[in-house]
Amino acid sequence: MKTNSTDWRNTVMPAVFTWLKESASGSLEIDFTATQKYAADILKVQGKGGTRMGGLVGSGTLGENSYLSTEQRLSLLKALAEVAKEFNVPLISGAAAETKEELAVIVKDLATVGVNTVMVMPPKTKETPTDEEMYAYYAQSAAAAKEAGITIMPYNNPDAAGYHALSTDLLKKLAALPEVTALKISTTDVSVIETLVLENKETKILAGVDTVTVHAGLAGACGGITGVGCIFPKASVTMQEYVNNGEWAEANKISQAMNSISYLDAQPLLLEYLKFAFGLHHNDANGGLRTLGKALTQQQIDDVRARYLLAKERLELLDLID
Repeated sequence: MKTNSTDWRNTVMPAVFTWLKESASGSLEIDFTATQKYAADILKVQGKGGTRMGGLVGSGTLGENSYLSTEQRLSLLKALAEVAKEFNVPLISGAAAETKEELAVIVKDLATVGVNTVMVMPPKTKETPTDEEMYAYYAQSAAAAKEAGITIMPYNNPDAAGYHALSTDLLKKLAALPEVTALKISTTDVSVIETLVLENKETKILAGVDTVTVHAGLAGACGGITGVGCIFPKASVTMQEYVNNGEWAEANKISQAMNSISYLDAQPLLLEYLKFAFGLHHNDANGGLRTLGKALTQQQIDDVRARYLLAKERLELLDLID
């Protein structure tokens, strides 16, 4: 039986949701058991070609993840590290800070709970840093990662509110750092990926937006990180298999089938939207609405439900519902 690729970067990886439950006092707390179970269930799924997700992404930097305390994040990642170890895949998480010194501390802390690779967002500053300042920020995180025995993944998300874009020239320099295992590019403008790969065909790039998985593959991305794939893992893995094999027409069929729900991955409330869709898929709509982030309006709930049902109907016709 095939499992995941020998190089995890050539696969798609799920950015799993943090499941919550009500405590005795009525406040929300992490449901570690449910979160671990859902993560494991996703990693078990095989695509039509026999491969699986090649990594596990937990507690990123966007959506409700930004509302977790440091203690909550580390406890969550320690629990997810057990799942990653069980399936022999790397655990990936995110980090963002105002200064390079703060970032170095975060990177080392993440390593202590089993994180193997840290997706590093640009500094959270009001003023845009120069490329030189940005490079120093990433270089220090790379040094911290080396000391901790892990790697980093510079994360360019120019469409996310509050984060600075990384220039193409800077991304080229960062890709050359030995502690950089890949670049994560989260934008619908895949020409950035094409430019980087034309400069150096050895550059490993992971696409971060579900709407452009196929287009990013055409541009040269080797794999991706998915939110929609948590809901429809068989479809997501199979689409990446087709992309890796250059079977673009087959990959595009799946992309089109998931179009209605993939759209949500490029929206500001992507985590809240997709978490609710995940809850619908697992007959736990109330759980999907429990969030530390922004509560969805009834109009948003109805829209997500309609998009989920349309994608599910289309994927059933392709025999891609696990």
